[in-house]
Amino acid sequence: MGDTTSATLKLAIETLLMEHSLSLSRIRGQGYDGASNMKGAVNGLKKLIMDESPSAYYVHCFAHQLQLTLVAVAKENQDCKWFSEQLGLLLTAIGNSCKRLQLLRAAQAEEVIEALELGEIESGCGLNQEMGVS
Repeated sequence: MGDTTSATLKLAIETLLMEHSLSLSRIRGQGYDGASNMKGAVNGLKKLIMDESPSAYYVHCFAHQLQLTLVAVAKENQDCKWFSEQLGLLLTAIGNSCKRLQLLRAAQAEEVIEALELGEIESGCGLNQEMGVS
């Protein structure tokens, strides 16, 4: 894509959303880098989208920078480094074995059922969903 003006980017996003029967007016979150064509107060992509969807909150790339900083700091901390290595080994051991993965899922399902019965957790849309191990 040669043209990266905010209007062109907005059109590209609208086109992609329409291909999937989605509407720009229903966007709820957006996040871009600090480039003026992205977050400019007058003609930035953020402004153009928020004009059509005022509930589309904006997250600056600072959140990503914070994540990168935390990862860099954690790599220098020996306890964090050890924990991350052990977690990686555990995920590899479980994720590479269908039998171990099945056993883990069964154990997790039992824990969720027990917690639901005891009222320790609630059920509902989007709650207690299975998450991947990799």
